[in-house]
Amino acid sequence: MALSRTPRLALAVAVVLALVAAIGWFLYARNIPLVDIAPVRSGRLAQTVVVSGRVLAPAKVDVGATITGRVQRVAVDDGAKVAANALLIELERSELEAALAQARATERAAQTRITQWQNVAAPNARELVTQAEANLRVAERDLARQEDLVGRRFVAEARVDEARRTVEIARSQVATARATAAANRPEGAERQLLDDQLAQARAARAAAEAKLDQTRILAPANGVVLDRSVEPGDIVQPAKRLMTIALDGATRLTALIDEKNLGVLTIGQQALAAADAFPGHRFEAVLEYLAPGIDAQRGTVEAKFAVAKPPAFLRSDMTVSIDIAVANREQALVVPTGAVRDATSNTPWVLVLRDGHAVRQDVKLGARSATEAEIREGLEPSGVVVMSNVPPGTRVRAHEGRRP
Repeated sequence: MALSRTPRLALAVAVVLALVAAIGWFLYARNIPLVDIAPVRSGRLAQTVVVSGRVLAPAKVDVGATITGRVQRVAVDDGAKVAANALLIELERSELEAALAQARATERAAQTRITQWQNVAAPNARELVTQAEANLRVAERDLARQEDLVGRRFVAEARVDEARRTVEIARSQVATARATAAANRPEGAERQLLDDQLAQARAARAAAEAKLDQTRILAPANGVVLDRSVEPGDIVQPAKRLMTIALDGATRLTALIDEKNLGVLTIGQQALAAADAFPGHRFEAVLEYLAPGIDAQRGTVEAKFAVAKPPAFLRSDMTVSIDIAVANREQALVVPTGAVRDATSNTPWVLVLRDGHAVRQDVKLGARSATEAEIREGLEPSGVVVMSNVPPGTRVRAHEGRRP
């Protein structure tokens, strides 16, 4: 049976009202911003600090000459591995060899003078004392006779005066002989003078040998020749660099790290490094040193890493990339780093989706990676964070297909 006029009118009004309500809701919903959201995830989070550094040679030594001379021979070339005390450069030696021969001859002459003193001078000095004392005794006896004869008036007084003069001369000769003998004792001045001359000769010989040795420039330790800047025939002088050698030793890496990472760095942390020239070959390193000071201009701290098993391709000053493992959380609440606001401040926060609104929620951060941040406090595992940038308290709606 056909509907009466009144029910049909009521139905039409209801349809119109529903359409108006739908249009109103549509227009209202259009003014609610669409936002990207992400769930709070529970899982593993590894935090790393990635820095660029260089291979640090154990030591670089600049090798040079200590005397002026002409280069006679260069025994090694760039890139050569050298052992400790291996010959690197040899200077001309003829003039210094002649000086050494002269110094050795002077030393032998000084030794010969000591031998002569032992065999001749010292015994002669003792004999002179004996002779002088004997002459004095003869002169004293003759003086006594002359004085006796003068008393008997057998000789003139002049004979006594002559005898007295002879005694005085003999006494003077005894004193001189005794002084000479004292000087020729083993502890006397003559022997000391000879010993001093020998010591001077030996010192001159040692100096000549040292100068001759300086014509042979040797490697200070095992290493590799990085640079050679000398050729045979060159005139070299002290303080001029002739070669640079990288000494063998433990391989280390050095890097400048932003000071903002100091809070997560600890001596002993493991790292993975890769040379820029060989990015596919990663090797292990350990953080072993953090500089006590900060570079004020760069805002960085110097760090050094030990490499227990360096790959064969590593070279001094080679550029490397270093990933430092500063944290490893097996069960952590994590959100995308883009969801965290004021992450570097003392009060980081996020926007959570709650009852259709973006609500501010203060959080406490833990470990962070390049894409995710650990939430220590402030969120639950079932929570949802707003990724889009909207003011706190804004009514929002999530993109379709991105709801939790």
